[in-house]
Formats: sequence, C-alpha cells, structure tokens
Amino acid sequence: MLEIRDLVCGYGHVTALKGLTIDVREGQLVALVGANGAGKSTTLRAISGLVPARSGAIRLDGRDITGAEPRRILEAGIAHCPEGRRVFPQMTVAENLAMGAYLRRDRAGIAADLGRIYGEFPRLAERRQQAAGTLSGGEQQMLAIGRALMARPRLVLFDEPSLGLAPNIVERMFAVIRSICDAGTTVLLVEQNAFAALELCDHAYLLETGRIVLEGTGEALIADPHVREAYLGG
Repeated sequence: MLEIRDLVCGYGHVTALKGLTIDVREGQLVALVGANGAGKSTTLRAISGLVPARSGAIRLDGRDITGAEPRRILEAGIAHCPEGRRVFPQMTVAENLAMGAYLRRDRAGIAADLGRIYGEFPRLAERRQQAAGTLSGGEQQMLAIGRALMARPRLVLFDEPSLGLAPNIVERMFAVIRSICDAGTTVLLVEQNAFAALELCDHAYLLETGRIVLEGTGEALIADPHVREAYLGG
C-alpha cells in the first residue's frame, strides 16, 4: 500500500533520514520504533508532505506522492494524528471533529462517522460543546484520533500517541489503535513505548540515526538481543 524507497530528507543542514526504505501493507499495523532523534516523526511528516524529500520516493498504491501538498496527501487517503495532539484549543470538540472532515461532502457519511466516534469515545460526546483546550491530555488524544478518523482515511499515521498520558489511558489508546486496524484501516505507528508498540504491531522497523537497521514481526524484534538491551531495558 505504502512504499518508501531510499528517502533522504532533513532540516536545514541536518539530514534526518538517510536512505529510508519501508513497506506498509494494506490492513497491517506497522510500528516504527527507535530512540529520540532517530527520525521517526520526520518519516511521518515526510509522508504527509510537511517535510520535503531531498531524494527518494514515497508511493501510495504504486502512485508517486513524493512532494505532494498535504491537502493532496489527505485526499489520497492518508491522515496524520500528530505528536502532542495539536487540537484547536479555542474550538469546541464538535468543531475539531468537523475539521477532520473538511474535505468531505457526503453529509450522511460524515454524520454516521461522527456518531461512531462519539460511540467509541463517550467522553467526547459529553463534552462536544466544550473548548478542546480545556480537555485533559487523554481526552485531547481521543479527540485527535477522532479528528483523523473523520477524514475516513485508508491509512492513519500515529505519532507518539501515548506521550504524556497516564498508564491507564495509554492502555486504552493502544486498544483503540488496534481496533482501528482490525476494522480495516491501515496504521503506521511511531511510538516511544517500544515494548507496547512491538506487542501491538503486525510488522516493525527499528530506526537508528535515520536508517532502518532491523525489521521483522513484533515478536522477532522483542526477542532480538540488541533491541532488548537498547530499547527494552535488557
């Protein structure tokens, strides 16, 4: 579904990705793990058109989307749930969710999806007229996920969804992300909690200093001595 080949990109004089190559197959939950600064978030930003590629290619269903505008990436079926939630704080919960569907014109479908999101996240339904900036961190993460799903994407990019959340909320978030994939939406997950991500995923890549150094099933990476020592506390 998504192919990245020999991708090089960065910021100014800093090269963050140094020939990245990964595949995301349709229906999979793929995890991208690694230390802070390895290039995980940059990978998602490059896919979304927020960071320009210096070389290499990004293809969706065989079609080259390298360098496409973020709007076109969303239209193609890729939604981005960014690190730090990035909700619109002065807008209500309902308005934030509506922003997720701003490219859509199917009113009946939008209403049905909104109902499903309120069913999945009852706290959002209770707070639909509340300003998003007044929600708790966990509620804002629910809102960010819901906003991404309102685009009705085929692929969702999740960037550090557990960041700053209480352990009980983290467990709930991972269950939701797994259920999104099980319902048919492909997921590419960047996550600081390597063990949780590897337990959750169908396939995983280990990124170190801008390069993929290991790939395989989550179980295989959990069993790998280097991964266990460097990322799983031995």
